[in-house]
Amino acid sequence: MAFLNYFISRKKSTASIAKQRLQIIVAERRKGENEPHYLPQLKKDLLKVIDKYFIINPHMLNVKLDQKYEDISILELNITFPETDIKKNL
Repeated sequence: MAFLNYFISRKKSTASIAKQRLQIIVAERRKGENEPHYLPQLKKDLLKVIDKYFIINPHMLNVKLDQKYEDISILELNITFPETDIKKNL
C-alpha cells in the first residue's frame, strides 16, 4: 500500500503550505537580526566612495556578513559595475 502512495499524487493541505511559508518568513527574519547594526551605514559609505568613479544604483551593491565560526566573520561585497557610466571628471 505504501508503494502505491508513492505514485499517487495528493494535494498538500493548506495548513502544511502555510507552515512552510511561515518557516521561510521566520528564517528570513532571524537572518536579519544577526546582522550587525553598522552594516547599513557601511553600505552607504561604500556607495559614496564608488560614486566618485562610477554612476551606480544602490541596488547594484550587495553587502553580506557571514559568521562561519565563533571567531571568523566573512564580509562579502558584490558590486555590479556599469560598462559605460564611468565618470569623466576624475
